[in-house]
Amino acid sequence: MARFVRWYGSGPLHLLVLIASFALTGYVMVRLFAVQPLAVAIWFLGAAILHDLILLPLYSLADLSALSVLRHRSACGPTVPWINHLRVPAFLSGLLLLVWFPLVFRMAARYSGDTGLSDTVYLGRWLAITGALFAASAAAFALRLRRARRAGRGDESRPVTDHGPTP
Repeated sequence: MARFVRWYGSGPLHLLVLIASFALTGYVMVRLFAVQPLAVAIWFLGAAILHDLILLPLYSLADLSALSVLRHRSACGPTVPWINHLRVPAFLSGLLLLVWFPLVFRMAARYSGDTGLSDTVYLGRWLAITGALFAASAAAFALRLRRARRAGRGDESRPVTDHGPTP
């Protein structure tokens, strides 16, 4: 087993899940290309161009600017990794916006009959979900910071009992 892990880099369960996901993706691609091959090819090409040429530089720039702005913090306190507490809610909020942007930006009036809601509620709800995601992430970061401070204080608050060698 150790030889396999050294050769592959992970356990056999990882390889099994990877093979299963590739098989599922291949099945879906065969089914999609059988129905509308041109539309699927255009969609994949557009998604690749949108992601690689537009979105990747944008979120890389946002990540680098967040790192550079918040990098200079005092070293006197405990250090807790903080960047993922910004990345995860921003990613989830962006994913929700990507999926629901026609409703958030009032570009899809035909869904009001299906959902029973007017198109004015989606922007507020997306903003509320985004705020809740960032608030939950901030609370998780505060708990991690508090735990790190307690662990740091626990080492320093122990009384020094070194009285030299006992006779």
